[in-house]
Amino acid sequence: MNLDNASAPEVFILLGFSNHPWLEMPLFIMVLVAYICTLVGNISIIVVSRVDPHLDSPMYFFLSNLSFLDLCFTTTTIPQLLLNLWGPDKSISYGGCVTQFYMFHFLGATECILLAVMSLDRYIAICKPLRYPAIMHQRLCILLVAVAWISGLANSLLQSTLTVQLPLCGNNKVDNFLCEVPVMIKMSCVDTTFNIAMLSIVGTFYSLVPLSLILISYGFIVATVLRIRSLEGKKKAFNTCGSHVIVVSLFYGPVIIMYVQPSAANSQDKNKLMSLFYSLVTPMLNPFIYTLRNKDMKGAMRRLLGSCHLRTEQT
Repeated sequence: MNLDNASAPEVFILLGFSNHPWLEMPLFIMVLVAYICTLVGNISIIVVSRVDPHLDSPMYFFLSNLSFLDLCFTTTTIPQLLLNLWGPDKSISYGGCVTQFYMFHFLGATECILLAVMSLDRYIAICKPLRYPAIMHQRLCILLVAVAWISGLANSLLQSTLTVQLPLCGNNKVDNFLCEVPVMIKMSCVDTTFNIAMLSIVGTFYSLVPLSLILISYGFIVATVLRIRSLEGKKKAFNTCGSHVIVVSLFYGPVIIMYVQPSAANSQDKNKLMSLFYSLVTPMLNPFIYTLRNKDMKGAMRRLLGSCHLRTEQT
């Protein structure tokens, strides 16, 4: 990192929502409640997927990985946001800021690939049900998840390393509530055409390519489901896939707006809302979408709660 004292401030100021001071306390309460719901919901899915033998399948293995990703994703940024909303201090250390955008882009790109892997799993389960156990064996599932994590790490190392080398010329005010690559690029005092181009190219790859694979998979799934004669069979297939489609829509929409066209003339308030949406709202909603629309998951939750209640009575 070729950064001198003038270009790399020791502390950054996260402006966040400070231009609307009346909004900070209500927002603090909303974010805190949402963060608690995110923790409870995603931890519950991880625990239930691990302890309930009825959920010992590739689908729930991938779902527990998604929940773990969402836990890490929110914890990377939300505690800092809560601290900044609570009091007048809006600062974050240089190391904290760099760590934040390295982890944020690592986890975000990993989730893009993981969602595509989950759509592949649903395609094989519905379109090739007889071969599903043979194809989606444990080693392949672990390999697919490893590919998602490694590709996310590669994205972060590329984008974040390019960004951290940009001179800031003493500029330490981040016009967002988190340190994120598009915002940090705008803070630089040199020509950032190359960085913006790389961000757009890599952002297109990690968003539109997995999204295209997801759409193709669901095109085959819809065609297969429509050939099912049983109404109950159609309903079960659509319910199983419907949750994933909703999650994909909630995640990819804001990501495409922020990263495929990073130089677009979006207002900063709009960018902040987009960042808040995919860093908090989507991870909070994911567990509820999967549990409310999934009979197996709801049954596993009831069994776990019933078991806990029985143990409590016995003690």
